[in-house]
Amino acid sequence: MHLIFKVTKVPTVPDIEYLKKLAIIGAVNKTIKVSSNEFQKHTEASSKTAARKLKQLEEEGLIERKIVPGGQLIRMTKKGIEVLKNEYMEYSSIFSPECDTLELEGNVLKGLGEGQYYVNIPGYRKQFEEKLRFSPFPGTLNVKLSESSSALRNRLLELPAVQIEGFSDGERTFGGGKCYSVNVGGIEAAVIAPERTHYPSDLIEIIAPVKLRDTLNLKDGDRVVILVKKGMERQT
Repeated sequence: MHLIFKVTKVPTVPDIEYLKKLAIIGAVNKTIKVSSNEFQKHTEASSKTAARKLKQLEEEGLIERKIVPGGQLIRMTKKGIEVLKNEYMEYSSIFSPECDTLELEGNVLKGLGEGQYYVNIPGYRKQFEEKLRFSPFPGTLNVKLSESSSALRNRLLELPAVQIEGFSDGERTFGGGKCYSVNVGGIEAAVIAPERTHYPSDLIEIIAPVKLRDTLNLKDGDRVVILVKKGMERQT
């Protein structure tokens, strides 16, 4: 049960603005044909600057571009769409503070078995039962987050959390961590975030009172949405 946080590299603000303009004129869901002169009219930049920015967006992997007679064919890549989704979510958190949930999404991933090991350690399990108010199934649901959700997950650090204290069993010392209350498919659960971790930064592990894979009929690769509760009461 390991979770670490990363900083996702994103385009500079001016580059994001050009990406937004491409989305507005239709490059998200289809391939559009546009010349640098035409694109310049949407950005209020010079034709030369517009051409340079389109080249940069292509180099960053945010758009696919093909030069053709009369202009260029442009379509936003999955990476470009993820960048805009992240931008949208950040603005939503600013202008819709009344929203009490943070939505993350990803795909179910086969675990390495460590979650089951830790959930069954008495020093952890007792705290899970007392502080989360449920007895966790002896295993975790592993989710590989999408690029936009991986970036948004950094905001978990700003949310109230249940503190899981470290302890020693006389032979070994176990580190502490935090739990964040979530809802997966209508089931109350928790994301566990240990202080000591070596897992990839786009992976989260979720504990629940039931085996989520069976209850929600999930298999490896299935998409899953995790609703993180922003207003969870902090416990110690």
